[in-house]
Amino acid sequence: MAALAGLGWYASLDAETRGLLAALPTNRDVLMWTIPQRDAAFRAMDRLPVLAEAREVQPSEHPLPLPAGKPLTVPGLDAYMASQRAAGLVIVQDGKVRLERYSLGFTAKGRWTSFSVAKSFTSTLVGAAIKDGYIKSLDDKVSQYIHDLKGSAYDDVSIAQLLTMSSGVRWNEDYEDPRSDVASFNNAEPEKGMDATVSYMRKLPRAHPPGTVWHYNTGETNLIGVLVSSATKKPLSQYLEEKIWKPAGMEAKATWLLGKTAHEIAGCCLQAATRDFARMGLFVLANGHVGGDGASGQQIVPPDWFAAATRKQKDIGEPGKGYGYQWWTYDDGSVAAQGIFGQGIFIDPKRRLVIASNADWPRADEGPEPAAREAFYRKVQALIDAGN
Repeated sequence: MAALAGLGWYASLDAETRGLLAALPTNRDVLMWTIPQRDAAFRAMDRLPVLAEAREVQPSEHPLPLPAGKPLTVPGLDAYMASQRAAGLVIVQDGKVRLERYSLGFTAKGRWTSFSVAKSFTSTLVGAAIKDGYIKSLDDKVSQYIHDLKGSAYDDVSIAQLLTMSSGVRWNEDYEDPRSDVASFNNAEPEKGMDATVSYMRKLPRAHPPGTVWHYNTGETNLIGVLVSSATKKPLSQYLEEKIWKPAGMEAKATWLLGKTAHEIAGCCLQAATRDFARMGLFVLANGHVGGDGASGQQIVPPDWFAAATRKQKDIGEPGKGYGYQWWTYDDGSVAAQGIFGQGIFIDPKRRLVIASNADWPRADEGPEPAAREAFYRKVQALIDAGN
């Protein structure tokens, strides 16, 4: 810490952030951090240049109101929050907050990192780019927009196949394997003059014909981010601000961490307030229409975008579930954005319900916590059905 104190950026940090920094590891590999290190970092990723730089996303001048609704009593809530190691939980129904809780020293004013919840934001920006005319069709080949992928295994992969994780390119997403692609690709040295993600991904071999096999791949969401930026000629954070953050009425500033070559890490690392993650759920429930009803307001994505994006496009081998355009789908019509260590936005159109949650699970995606969160979603649905 004495060495850090001599750095200009360290001297500019507030007392809280300096305290958080003292708990952090010296390595940048999130998957290898201890629980106390993650507790400290997940609320401060964008305040610690030793980890990564970030771009800011400015909020709306007219935030979408989230008035208080009828309080929802959930039996066993304290035990659930503790077992999940939950940092924030916001339940909104019919546009009103029915339950809001925070823990781990986190508050409504803080920003918690999203991990793969960001994937669903990134895919929504593809819809916006189609609506704006930057992208012609989901059938377009990815290499039409990212020319450095020509000649690689991605040369004949469509945008739709990237969105549905069915490129057929070989990838290892094991979060507990330090040699996996997901653990190593952010640290790989990029080719000179080339985006870091593109440099890594274009060297991967093909495992299956495009479109035939679903296989979860964070690197491909990063490619989607590069594609959107290439098509729009705008940084991803700027396009997020223009098409979602301000139009959807987000109340607080967000940030998006940058990779080695100064491009937003599109498959991860969007920092935002829990209430604004909930507002994203309301944006989906409104079908991407903002600022009015009927003919008034603005349609941010094509009118049929979310119908396709949140529908089961690929079977994932789990009964009752599937995968859309970077959204996890349920056969009852619900949909979720999910991130490792317990981040999530659950959206239930039938009940006009949104559940936004942040946490720091003991393990990335293993253990009892994922199933317990699913059970919690069902418990809330049942309470609403019973008239609570």
